[in-house]
Amino acid sequence: MFKFDYQLMENIFMLCCNDTVLHQCPRARGCPEEIVHKFFENATQQLWRVDALLLINAILAGVIVSIGAYGHRYRHYGFSRYLLLGATTLFLPIISYILSAFGSTGSTISIHELIANCSPSVPHQYLIMVSTALVLISAINTSSIVATDDREHRSIHPPFELLLQGIWILYLLVSTIYLDWDYPSFYILVTPFALMHTKMALKYYAFVKAQKSFALGRNPRLIVGYMQQLREGSDQHVESMMASEEDVNVPPPLIVMGEDERQVEKQPHGYMFKKSLEGVQDGGLVTIDRVWLLDNMFLNQMHPRLKDICLSFALFKLLRCRFARYKLNNVTSLEAINFFRNFMIKEGEYERAFRVIADDLSFLHDYYDSPLPISYSDSWLTISSMIISVLTIGYCTVSAIFGALFFGSLAIFGDKYLDDFLPTVDCSYYCHHGQLRSDRKTMSFGNLFFDVVPAALLLVFVVVAEARDIASHICSSWTKVILTCRCVRRASLGLSPVVPKWVGRLLQCRCSWLMRHWNDKMRQNSLLVLHHRQFHQLVCPGSLSRLLDRKKKNNVKVPSAVKVCIINALRSTSNGASLSKGITSLHQSPVGESLLWSCNNSKGTTDTILVWHIATTILEVRYPHHQHDDKKTAATHLSRYCAYLVEFCPELLPDDDAWSKGLYKDVKKDAERALAVSNGTTVSSMPPESGYRRLIELLGMRQNHEVLKDAAKLAEQLGELATGGEETAWKLLAGFWSEMVLYLAPSDNLKGHMEAVDRGGELITLLWALLTHVGIVDRPESAAAGASSS
Repeated sequence: MFKFDYQLMENIFMLCCNDTVLHQCPRARGCPEEIVHKFFENATQQLWRVDALLLINAILAGVIVSIGAYGHRYRHYGFSRYLLLGATTLFLPIISYILSAFGSTGSTISIHELIANCSPSVPHQYLIMVSTALVLISAINTSSIVATDDREHRSIHPPFELLLQGIWILYLLVSTIYLDWDYPSFYILVTPFALMHTKMALKYYAFVKAQKSFALGRNPRLIVGYMQQLREGSDQHVESMMASEEDVNVPPPLIVMGEDERQVEKQPHGYMFKKSLEGVQDGGLVTIDRVWLLDNMFLNQMHPRLKDICLSFALFKLLRCRFARYKLNNVTSLEAINFFRNFMIKEGEYERAFRVIADDLSFLHDYYDSPLPISYSDSWLTISSMIISVLTIGYCTVSAIFGALFFGSLAIFGDKYLDDFLPTVDCSYYCHHGQLRSDRKTMSFGNLFFDVVPAALLLVFVVVAEARDIASHICSSWTKVILTCRCVRRASLGLSPVVPKWVGRLLQCRCSWLMRHWNDKMRQNSLLVLHHRQFHQLVCPGSLSRLLDRKKKNNVKVPSAVKVCIINALRSTSNGASLSKGITSLHQSPVGESLLWSCNNSKGTTDTILVWHIATTILEVRYPHHQHDDKKTAATHLSRYCAYLVEFCPELLPDDDAWSKGLYKDVKKDAERALAVSNGTTVSSMPPESGYRRLIELLGMRQNHEVLKDAAKLAEQLGELATGGEETAWKLLAGFWSEMVLYLAPSDNLKGHMEAVDRGGELITLLWALLTHVGIVDRPESAAAGASSS
C-alpha cells in the first residue's frame, strides 16, 4: 500500500523552493471549504464593524454640529453636555480602530492552514481619511473659545486635544497611505487637513490676540479705569446736565468701540487712557453719545435700531465689569444712572427697554459661550475666517460632485466596473501544510456605498456648520456695531457718512432666528395643580388648564401687559430702597392695608410667594373667563412665573435654595392631600363661585400647612375686594407681583444668572441686568412701612 511521505515532500520543497525554481514547488490541491468559510465569516464581521463605526462617526459629527452650533444653551444641560463630550472624545479611538482593522499596505490574517493578505481599496482609504478630517473640522467649528479677563474666570482655550488629534490623524495618513504628488488623490486627502490645521492655527492666534486686547480680553480693567477718568473729569458737567431735561436724553460717553487704537497706561484701578477725555474722543474712540448725535443725520435713515444695538454693546461692557467682580460704583456714574432712569424706562418705552437689555444679554452670551467674538480682535481675522469657511464649503461641494460623477459613471458602464471599484477590501489567500501550499486565490469584501453614506452625511454637516458660521458673521450684531462705528468715525472727520449699498443692506439684515438668545418667553408653573377635568367645566377650554400643568412647564411669550406693569413698578421707585415683598404696592392701594399681614417679614420670601400664588390661582377659579384684562394677564403670568422660580430656580431667590425646595414640596404634597378630600362632591361639578368657595374650605382646614391656610384666608379677602368688580382685585395683584419680581431680581448670585444666560435667558435675569444699569444691585432691607401685620 502506498504511503505518503510528508518528510520526503518537505525535503523536496526546501530544495526546490527558491527564487529560481519557485514554479517547480509542489502545490497542495486547495483550501478546505470549512476554512475558507471561516475566513469569509471573520472578514465579513470585521468589515461590518468598520462600516458601523464609520456610520457612528458620522452620527457623532452630527451630534457635535447640532449641539455645538445650533444649541449653545444645550451644552450646559447634563445629558447633552456629556453627550457632546463623548462625541468629541470617541471619534479618535474609532478612527484608530478603523485604520488598524485591515491596514493600508496589507495585513496578514492566519486561520488554521489559511494565510491571507488583505488590503483596503484606495477609495475606501480616501473616504476614511477625508471623513476623519471632516469630523475634526466640525468639532473645531463648534468649540467654545472664550478670551476673558482673569477676574471673570470664564476663559476657554482653543481645544488643544483637537490639534493633537489632527496631528495624529495626519501621521496616520502619511504612514499608511502612499501619496503621489502627481495624482489628484494627493490633493483630495491633503486639502481638508490643510483647512483643518489652518482653521485651528487661526483660532489660536485670535485667542491670544483677544486675550491681550483692551477691546476684548482686558476690557473690564480698561472700562473701570475709564469710568473713573470720566467721573473725575465730568462732575461739573453731570450737575449741569441734571438741570436740563433735554440733555438728560443724551446718553453719557460710554465706550462702544476703538479702545485698542488708543494709548493706555496701567493705574491702581485698572487701565486709563494717556490723553485727556477730549483728546481721546477726538482721536477716534467711539462713544454712545456720538452715535446718538449722529442718529438724526444717518442712523434713522438706515436702521432706527442701530443706535439701540450700540447702546446694548456699551451696556454689555459695563455688565462684564460686574462679572469681573468690580463694585457698581466703580463701573457706573450718576450721569449714566440718570440717563437710564429718565430715558430707558420712560412711559411708552417698555418694549424698547426690554429689547435693549435682551440685546445686552445676547452680547454677553456670545462672548462667554461662542467662538464668534474673538474673531473680531482684528478685522482681517474675520475676513480670513470667512474665506476658510468658503473654501471648506467649496471643497465639500466639489467632493460631492466628484463622488456623484464617479458613481454615476460606474453605474453607466455596467457591472464589470462596479465589481472592480465597489469592494472595500481585497484579499489574496492560500493554504499551507508544512512546506506545502496551494495556489493563491483572491476574494473581495464589502461595498463602497457603506463608506459613501457616512461621508455624504459628514459633507452635509460640515457645509451646514460652515454656512452658519458665515451667516453668523454677516448677520451678527457685532458686525453691525463695527460698521456703525466706522460710519461715526467717517462723519467725525467731516466726511459724508454715506456707505455702499451692500453695507446699508447688511446693517438692515436681521437674522433673529440665528442670533437671538432670549426668545421673549417666560416659564409658567403652578403649585395648585387641579385635575384637568375640574378645569374643563370651570375654565374656558385651552387657557388655564394648559398653563397649570407643572409637568409641561409651559414657555409662553411675555405679554405686553407684564412688561408695562414691571416698568411702571420700576418707574414708581426712585431707588431700590423702596422695593419690598409687595408691601409698597399694598400701601399705594386704597384697599391694600388689610392684606399687609400676608407679607409678614418674619417669614421667608418663599412663604410669601406661595401664599400669594395659591390665592391668585383660587381667585382665577372664581373668574375663569378670559376678558382681555391687562391687569389680570400680568398678575396670573407673574404669579405662575414666580412659582416656577421657586421650584426650578430657587438659587436665584433670597432664601436658601434647599429650604425653598423643601417648602415647595411640603406645601404641594399637603395641597394634593387636601384637594383629595372632597366628601363625594367634586369641584368640577360646581359653578365657578361654588368651586371658589370649596377650594377655600378645603385649603383652609386646621390640619393643613400654614401656607395653605394663609392662602385660603388671603383668597377670601381678595374675593371680598372683588365683590364690586374683579378689576380692583386684579389691579392690586398686578401691582403686588410686579413689585415682587423686581424685589427678587437683584442678586449677587452671578453664577446663577450666568447659567441662566447660558440656558438662553430668564425673565428674572433680564430684570437683574436692567436693575443693574439703573443702579440697583442689592435687595433692600425689610421695608419699614410694612413691619407690622394687621
